[in-house]
Amino acid sequence: MSETLARTAAGSTNRRQFLIGSIAAGAGLTCGFALMPVLEGNAGEALAAGNFSPTVWYTIDRGGIVTVHITKSEMGQHVGTALAQAVAEELEADWRDMRIDYPDPAERWGLMVTGGSWSVNNTFDTLSRCGAAGRMALIDAAAARMGVPASQLHAANSRVIGPSGKSMSYAELVSTGKLDKTYTPDELKTIQLKKRSEYKIVGKPVQALDLPAKTDGTAKYGMDMFVPGMVYAKIARPPVRYGAKPIKVDDSEAKKVAGYQQFVSIPDPTGTAVAYVIAIAGNYPAAMEAARVLKIDWDLGPNKDVSSDSIIAHAKELVADPSKGLSFWDIGNATQALQTAAIKHEAVYITPLAVHAPLEPMNCVAFEREGTWHIYSGSQFQTRSGPLCAAAVGVKPEQVLIHQVYLGGGFGRRLEADAMVPAVLASKAVGKPVKLIYDRPEDIQNDFFRTITYQRMQGGVDAEGKLSVLTQDVCSAWATKRWGIPAFLSDSTDKKGKLDSFSVNGSDSWYTIPNHHVRAIENDLAQAATPSGQFRSVAPAWTFWAVESFTDELAHMAKKDPVEFRLAMLDAAGLNAGSAPNSVGGAKRIVEVLKVAVEKSGYGKKQLPKGHGQGIAVVSSQERNTPTWTAGVAEVSVDKDGKVTLHKMTVVIDVGTVVNPDGVRAQMEGATLWGISLALYEQATMRHGEIQQTNFDTYTPLRMAQVPELDIHVLNTGNYPAGVGEPAVTVVAPAIANAVYNAVGVRVRTLPLTPERVREAMKA
Repeated sequence: MSETLARTAAGSTNRRQFLIGSIAAGAGLTCGFALMPVLEGNAGEALAAGNFSPTVWYTIDRGGIVTVHITKSEMGQHVGTALAQAVAEELEADWRDMRIDYPDPAERWGLMVTGGSWSVNNTFDTLSRCGAAGRMALIDAAAARMGVPASQLHAANSRVIGPSGKSMSYAELVSTGKLDKTYTPDELKTIQLKKRSEYKIVGKPVQALDLPAKTDGTAKYGMDMFVPGMVYAKIARPPVRYGAKPIKVDDSEAKKVAGYQQFVSIPDPTGTAVAYVIAIAGNYPAAMEAARVLKIDWDLGPNKDVSSDSIIAHAKELVADPSKGLSFWDIGNATQALQTAAIKHEAVYITPLAVHAPLEPMNCVAFEREGTWHIYSGSQFQTRSGPLCAAAVGVKPEQVLIHQVYLGGGFGRRLEADAMVPAVLASKAVGKPVKLIYDRPEDIQNDFFRTITYQRMQGGVDAEGKLSVLTQDVCSAWATKRWGIPAFLSDSTDKKGKLDSFSVNGSDSWYTIPNHHVRAIENDLAQAATPSGQFRSVAPAWTFWAVESFTDELAHMAKKDPVEFRLAMLDAAGLNAGSAPNSVGGAKRIVEVLKVAVEKSGYGKKQLPKGHGQGIAVVSSQERNTPTWTAGVAEVSVDKDGKVTLHKMTVVIDVGTVVNPDGVRAQMEGATLWGISLALYEQATMRHGEIQQTNFDTYTPLRMAQVPELDIHVLNTGNYPAGVGEPAVTVVAPAIANAVYNAVGVRVRTLPLTPERVREAMKA
């Protein structure tokens, strides 16, 4: 085959650019509002309130207070502050005048989803232009009031200033009640934005605007919502994660519980579950106890005998069958190149189930009022969840309103509507407002998990010691396919069908490899028994785990320094040159973060004690057309029992333009710690269709005492802002595994790197 790339970066569907025609769950559902925002402001509405809104994204009131409307969910990342900085910079507003709010979904906001590290990346340019538009309108208004040309005026610190020093505040100008200028998308595109050297607010540390509310207790989470006449709902769960349905329910014991009112048994038309048995009570403890003592005969369905082991065994069979799966990435002729390689190697990498376990378990308050269903529940994907709830109760999508509240942790968990759907079904059944709350075991065992993955890597090195061929077979559940959003699926390079690119992103690396093939394989057993969701860092957490570990293996087999081996492939040639706006510089930017990581960590230069080692990895998370160039160096020790201790983690990231330095650093630290937790500690297992772990005594994330030294470095290169919420997660596991090899000479290819697995490898 001639050198081809059947899925080009320019032509591939990605989460920043897609247009959803429908959101399907069971039957197709049509969204009740537009998915692209209406950028023009509502001048009449703003004027009536005595305010000025040059675009939909912010409002200036008569006191000069600028309120930026944040349509991204706030779950601890302080995203609103960074977005307000983008507006304030071009608006020339005084930061003391800036505020944020979180509007409820409406047509004017378009698509509402938070994930993928794209909140700032996806909106920085738009919000900057909207800020500049407001500044221009205010200058024009001041020019008319002062009787001078607008070209002689400039704005600074929420004032328009004339050549003689005379000035007018934004408050004065808005108070005239005559500012009604709005801007079309085409007009916004023509605006000349500032140069990076002119920034006064972007890139500067400012206090997060949501801190006061979170500090004084006025910040409202889903759990904080109470409604008069509200009852509590608790789901009685079957002993399998998915597929069971109730045959018979006996509530004789539940009737003995003080406060118990009734149970409802309801099929789920959305497919979020098969059916629900829900206990209804006047208080939460009563609902919990009643659900516990309900006697239910279950048809356990087709997944009652599924286990983690059987899912992995099935994956092994699927990977071994060349007829399975679809081609995701195809350059050169990998089959032929493998046959002629001077050095050949094959390895399998596995990741287990993992759960999100946010601090605030899933919950929802739902009720109907005057034909509208009101939902209070932390959501990362209002545009999908609203139509799902509408389908559940048989109304139009525009009759469902998911109110924005703070999220007590998300990490992809709150992209799902699994608390909302049973809440609205229960509320409809009993005719009252319902509050439904998961407890911790329920939240862990009924998560939408990080999928089990099984990856076969095959590679070859030529006579000159260069990587000449790489194949990667990625077998997993397909979370995006489960969502039923057609525009999220990609055409396979062999034109044989649609695949879930979010299960394989990251395998299309920026290394120049002359023969490179990636196959995406849906594990139908995992898809059915362990419904997967988007998990912080999504596929790059497992694809880069395999790519960067295997690359290190090949380097050692070729007797090459792992850094030099990588640098030889990072030539930014052809497809890997990068392009505007997100990947300018391409693979050369990976070179820079790699070199800085080597320098800052002392990789390869430190004199380490016996049993100690350093390992390196580089990634381009999230997606190929929205990369964030990241390098990591792990320093570990391994004792005789196989226990891995991570002493130091050095992470270097090229974020393009840093909008909020504190936010970037916090996100990097959190992502790094999440990556460490997944690499060394976290795993869930299924047996007889049920998750075995129930709480933090059996599902054990990283503890405070286990946090290593973190050495974080942010490269502010001035390119377009990249995402920082997830990339650092993906670099950690391969860096640690490579460090373990350098410490004790063994490869462990299944996460997490537990003492048992390391010890077995050391004995082999």
